Amino acid sequence: MSTAERSETRTWCPSGKADAPEAVVLGVRSGQGGEVVYLADPVPARDVLPVVPKDVEPTRVLRFASHCVSNCLHRRGNDCTLVERVTATPADESRSVPRCHLRSHCKWWEQTGVDGCRRCPAVATTVVEGDDLGALVADPGTTREQLDAWIAADPAPARGADATGSRPA
Repeated sequence: MSTAERSETRTWCPSGKADAPEAVVLGVRSGQGGEVVYLADPVPARDVLPVVPKDVEPTRVLRFASHCVSNCLHRRGNDCTLVERVTATPADESRSVPRCHLRSHCKWWEQTGVDGCRRCPAVATTVVEGDDLGALVADPGTTREQLDAWIAADPAPARGADATGSRPA
C-alpha cells in the first residue's frame, strides 16, 4: 500500500475482490495445508493477475485484499459477518498471529482482533468441493447456530480442521 493508502481511514477486507481497482495481493496459498503465507509488502493485483495461468482461478493460489464496501454480501451494518463465521470455527490457540501489512486497516482486526488474525491464514477465498465447513463459513446466510451445530455434529473439526474445514489427508 502506498503512503496515501495507508493514511486513509477506509478499512480493508483480507478476503477481498481481485478485480477491485485498489486490490492488492495479501498473500500466497502455500504448503500442504494451503495456508496463506503473507507478503511483506503488498503487490497490486493488476500487476499479478495477467501472469496467473488462464486455467488457474487466481483465488485458489492467492489471497487478495480490497476495500471493505457497504454493499458486500457479508456486511450487516458496520460488521463483517464473514469474520464472525470464521471466528466461530475451532482455532489452534497456540498459533502465532501472522505478520500482515494490512492489519492497521483490516476490518477483521478491527472487529475481532487476534481471533480473526489467528484464523486468517487458513481462510480460502475459493471453497473447494467437499469442504462442507468452508462452504458454510462462506455462505452469508449461515447463522452462528448452524455453524455450532455442524461443528458439534462432526467428530473431527476440533482435532484437524482449519478455519475452512479442510482436514489433513
